[in-house]
Amino acid sequence: MLRKIEDFSKDWTYEAEMTGKVLQTLTDESLKQKVSADGRDLGFLGWHLTQTLGEMLGLVGLKIDAPAHDLPRPDSATEIAAAYEKAARSVADEVAANWTDETLLQTDEMYGETWARGLTLFYLIAHQAHHRGQMTVLMRQAGLPVPGVYGPSKEEWAAMGAPAMS
Repeated sequence: MLRKIEDFSKDWTYEAEMTGKVLQTLTDESLKQKVSADGRDLGFLGWHLTQTLGEMLGLVGLKIDAPAHDLPRPDSATEIAAAYEKAARSVADEVAANWTDETLLQTDEMYGETWARGLTLFYLIAHQAHHRGQMTVLMRQAGLPVPGVYGPSKEEWAAMGAPAMS
């Protein structure tokens, strides 16, 4: 659970930048990449991450500048990445402007449970990391380079002239 706005701001800045980096690597053609016929595709996952910023934090009273939850996914990878960037900036701005360290201890009903707001922010970040990991698998299947998030990717190791870590 996050207990300080400053900690969230630092973590969010990095996590949003890394998610943006993944989304900016997508192409329009790659948006349909799935692991299986009945699985979610890259476009769904990218749009889901973008919409969730407004949906999840809307449940705790923040007004995030994100696409409505029922808005259909664009067919453009660039549009998805731009919408995410705008929404992610809005998350940072809204939390900083409206919450304090004390606010993070307040609780809300979230998805049938009671969460402290600091936990909600943690889950928002964990949700992104979870789906970002799914996306990197689909990106490899689609033949896209995978950007490093918590360390260099295979492609980044190669660009440094080093063998990929196994």
